Amino acid sequence: MGKGFFQVPVAVNEPIKSYAPGTPERATVLEQYKAYYGSTVDIPLYIGGEEIKTGNTRNITPPHDHQHVVGSYHLAEQSHVEKAISTALEAKEKWAAMPWEQRAAIFLKAAELISGPYRDKMNAATMIAQSKNIFQAEIDSACEIIDFLRFNVQYMAEIYEDQPESDKGIWNRVEHRPLEGFVYAVTPFNFTAIAGNLPASAALMGNVVVWKPSDSQIFSAKVIVDVFKEAGVPDGVINVVYGDPAMITDTVLASPDFAGIHFTGSTTVFKNIWTKIGANINTYKTYPRIVGETGGKDFIVAHPSAIEQQVATAISRGAFEFQGQKCSAASRVYLPKSKADAILELVKKDIDSFKMGSPEDMSNFITAVIHEASFDKLAKYIDQAKEDADAEIIAGGTYDKSKGYFVQPTVILTTNPKYTTMETELFGPVVTVYAYDDEKWEETLKLVDETSEYALTGAVFSQDRYALTQATTVLQNAAGNFYVNDKPTGAVVGQQPFGGARGSGTNDKAGSKLNLYRWVSPRLIKETFVSPTDYRYPFLGE
Repeated sequence: MGKGFFQVPVAVNEPIKSYAPGTPERATVLEQYKAYYGSTVDIPLYIGGEEIKTGNTRNITPPHDHQHVVGSYHLAEQSHVEKAISTALEAKEKWAAMPWEQRAAIFLKAAELISGPYRDKMNAATMIAQSKNIFQAEIDSACEIIDFLRFNVQYMAEIYEDQPESDKGIWNRVEHRPLEGFVYAVTPFNFTAIAGNLPASAALMGNVVVWKPSDSQIFSAKVIVDVFKEAGVPDGVINVVYGDPAMITDTVLASPDFAGIHFTGSTTVFKNIWTKIGANINTYKTYPRIVGETGGKDFIVAHPSAIEQQVATAISRGAFEFQGQKCSAASRVYLPKSKADAILELVKKDIDSFKMGSPEDMSNFITAVIHEASFDKLAKYIDQAKEDADAEIIAGGTYDKSKGYFVQPTVILTTNPKYTTMETELFGPVVTVYAYDDEKWEETLKLVDETSEYALTGAVFSQDRYALTQATTVLQNAAGNFYVNDKPTGAVVGQQPFGGARGSGTNDKAGSKLNLYRWVSPRLIKETFVSPTDYRYPFLGE
């Protein structure tokens, strides 16, 4: 059979639908939302070709209506996790041997399925179980996951195409083997796209995967599984388990065949996993790849030359979209005293105009936080700010969990730049503001850099190019994604590779070929066409 050097379709970002009143996409996604909301789904474990129902289940309830049940999922026992590992390893040889263009075709098909017949399902499931408004769902569970799939295929082709130089009589070539063993994917609740990308990116490069989605994202994870199955991902390549995270992780990390982890979640959990990997290092056949994107305490800092309305909009969007539950969300803000009052008045005007409620009502900008534990944590910090002498709530500050986990977007103004909510990751619609003396711009930049253990995203606003240059230099280690005159959220695959360092992760840049390099093990092959037959070199001559 003939072969060739194949060129994959050029990746382009998926267009974002508007869902404006009267548009067909608005009508169809609401129809799908109502269909899901009015029925229940029973979600099994997916191990190989089996759909396993253990009988030990938990309910799936929308955060904005926590007494309403839309489904349940089955919890794994240790034996199921062990079976997922052995099933993945059984599938590995055949999957790794599949020609790369066939793997590419599977995930390109998955992108087209999400773009077309699964778009409403992906968005509706994300709206219901993760309480995203339609725009937040669209840019995540439709557009971003499509972009991940398309661009990763293009990056894979570029990786394979990049080859070393050869010399006369010698052919040097590099092959990028999948890792020896299996990859463990641990994914978060807040981005359906991340949940799909973490197992898919490793699988695309020929690896087999055990995937543990967040308990709060299993509804949309089930739709991802449906897409992958229809796209042709073979049985055993991506195995899905839910349940006790410590038990699942400990079982995975005890396997000699554990080859890597692709993780998005909390810094504390990631450090704990890293510690366990280190303790087990003599168990493994290879040194595992450890890739993680973790917490953030992301900043906006405004120079006295900044335009007030631009800063205010960046705060309103950057801090409160998806209820502040983005690892990139703005959660600490530094404003010059000369403009702080004016900027904050604009932010308060925005907050007063926000509507809050179910995502089914598309006039709602704000919906619920993900679960009761998150709600209680946020309520505690809000109540504390009401009591503390060095903090003042100037907007919001109310909450109600009688029907859904609703926290009103809240602005805390502090006189203490090291106040607890300036340093602690809250993961909710709460932003803390510190007003600095205008002449202390340089000191404030150093303060921004030193305040947080995290270094994920950050933004600077200024019309003074010298000030922007200074901020870019001083804050070079404070954010892996640094935004100039823009909010610190909304990275687009293929445009802004995403990730941070310090306590925010390994900075392996999801949405770029840098991430895919982590899921391959290169092998250099040097072939000599006419081999030497005498050990003697010319310098040995008399």
